[in-house]
Amino acid sequence: MSSIADSFYRNFIEEDRWKYLWRGLGVTLTVTIFAVLIGVVLGFLIAIVRSTHDKTGRLRFLNFLCNIYITVIRGTPVVIQLMIIYFVVFGSVSINKVLVAIIAFGMNSGAYVAEIVRSGIMAVDNGQFEAGRSLGFNYSQTMKLIILPQAIKNILPALANEFIVLLKETSVAGYIALEDLTKGGDIIRSRTFDAFFPLIAVALIYLVLVMLLTKLVSYFERRLRNSDH
Repeated sequence: MSSIADSFYRNFIEEDRWKYLWRGLGVTLTVTIFAVLIGVVLGFLIAIVRSTHDKTGRLRFLNFLCNIYITVIRGTPVVIQLMIIYFVVFGSVSINKVLVAIIAFGMNSGAYVAEIVRSGIMAVDNGQFEAGRSLGFNYSQTMKLIILPQAIKNILPALANEFIVLLKETSVAGYIALEDLTKGGDIIRSRTFDAFFPLIAVALIYLVLVMLLTKLVSYFERRLRNSDH
């Protein structure tokens, strides 16, 4: 029992090593939150372009570019995208690693959000477009006032789950030497040569975060179901 206590002390208390996890958690949450914001904005723009092309045949060139973007992002590992952006795109300039991570994970999330939003838009009955036209709305007004509100309500749980997935994906940020939560645990391990406590602590922190977010998603889903009655 004393050896466990000694190991705990050495990994977290000695030299205030718990601060590596605390600072890493702050970095992880910062990257996740801002990446989600970028992903949502980018995803909505791409989804509108693609759904507009599907329904009207317009925006053909933009739709072509969006298809390439989605294919490339969804077809390659996020860690490779992260390293390309850091070592290739910004390789010749000095740039904050947190900003690089936000850009990389935001672009990655945007491709998945785009497909989520597009599926929500396409799931809205075509009769809603006809109803908008009968009210004198043009395509943009119909999309903004009638289609998107319905689509957003249907896809909110999926968007929330994308936030959870993105939170876990940021654990690879250490590949560009960003001191996120996972890297914080690895730094402790490298100082104490004890892998058990640091890695278990990181896993438990991620688990707690995911459980809290899952509870929040379930709460919103219940609220949405109740609003349908």
